Amino acid sequence: MPFIDAKITTPVTPIQKEEIKAELGKLIATLNKTETYLMVGIEDSYDLWLGGKKLDRGAYVSVSLYGSAPKASYGRLTGQICDLLSRKLGIPGEAVYVTYHPLSDWGWNGENF
Repeated sequence: MPFIDAKITTPVTPIQKEEIKAELGKLIATLNKTETYLMVGIEDSYDLWLGGKKLDRGAYVSVSLYGSAPKASYGRLTGQICDLLSRKLGIPGEAVYVTYHPLSDWGWNGENF
């Protein structure tokens, strides 16, 4: 039950959103999760500041998941997300924050797991 929420400073075309979503669907396997229940949100043209300076190209990516994953897996996924945003949108890794939120309570379809 992962949710990846990406806030991106640049405009992102519908085609780019589909490509990013599809690649995130593959990358989530890094955390031993599948795309079956993956939810992705992409908010573009989002204002972000880092170190007091507004970012022309930057992103904040929040990854929430039911349960947890090994710390090394989080590190690998961070690298993969930074690479993806660099390739697709030209966002440098030093302008990307990725956070992880493992959860023990997750609701879906009117009940909790």
